[in-house]
Amino acid sequence: MIRTRVIATAASVPEQVITNADLAKIVDTSDEWITQRTGIRERHISAGENTSVLVINVAKQLLERAAVKAEDIDLIIVASVTQDYGTPSLACMIQKEIGAVNAVAFDVVAACSGFMFALSTADKFIKSGAYGNALVIGGETLSKIVDWTDRATCVLFGDGAGGAYVEKSEEAGMEWENIGSAGEKYEILTEGYTNCANAFNDNPASVDPLWYVNMNGREVFKFATKKVTGSLKKLMEEKHLKHEDVKYFIPHQANIRIVEVIAKKLGIPFEKFYMNIDRLGNTSSASIPMALNELNEQGLLERGDKIVLAGFGGGMTWGTMLIVW
Repeated sequence: MIRTRVIATAASVPEQVITNADLAKIVDTSDEWITQRTGIRERHISAGENTSVLVINVAKQLLERAAVKAEDIDLIIVASVTQDYGTPSLACMIQKEIGAVNAVAFDVVAACSGFMFALSTADKFIKSGAYGNALVIGGETLSKIVDWTDRATCVLFGDGAGGAYVEKSEEAGMEWENIGSAGEKYEILTEGYTNCANAFNDNPASVDPLWYVNMNGREVFKFATKKVTGSLKKLMEEKHLKHEDVKYFIPHQANIRIVEVIAKKLGIPFEKFYMNIDRLGNTSSASIPMALNELNEQGLLERGDKIVLAGFGGGMTWGTMLIVW
């Protein structure tokens, strides 16, 4: 039986660190206000690096850590809502920069669930037998789509990228998944709206306010706590797992209060959820792979460990995966 196994991980962030105190200088907020409501203390913010810089750096690290040649890469899949261009894809930009001349390259858009959707896509390609490996990366420069006068949203987000090199294996790997979409709720979290202005209508050619991140925080909170809780419960029941069987739960790093509610509803000790939101903020599609990479780099994962990834995001979307390391 073909499985898809994670072989290597990597991450990249801009050098510039912006603290809550820094934000308090440009918007009406405070370190106490942000920390109490979100758990975030600082985040990395681009000093001019676009998303391609971050994801290309991750791709180069993955090649080195997995000890594979660029020309041997079959697939490059990138998840992002902050691509450099409408086209080309970030994946094609990576392909050029690393010399992966034989790869099929494309992006996916599922907001903060993006890495989960990209990983699921790579898994299906590999399990079909069509391809043997993939670079799967989530990367964002959310700082370029944030309204820096809106204290409700600008305090939440950071920039960064993370990813994994995966390949076919007869050993343990990706063992279970539950991904889904709830398009009827798409309006509670949007960004990037562009109106249809052209030479044959009267629409003004201007940037719409909805181009920036626009979020109904209360509804997003309700969606996340309900869907992620339900998805994790489904996993635990179908795989006959207790929380003691899982080494780490890696949630999307959106808000520490969301994770606290999920942990309480499921009766899982909060300490089993790996969190780095205090240092990185919400990095959307990059948050789960960046957290996975931190665990890997710190030597906290051992062969055979069960790891659960759980994300949610705009669309609305969600995704849960069980991985055996």
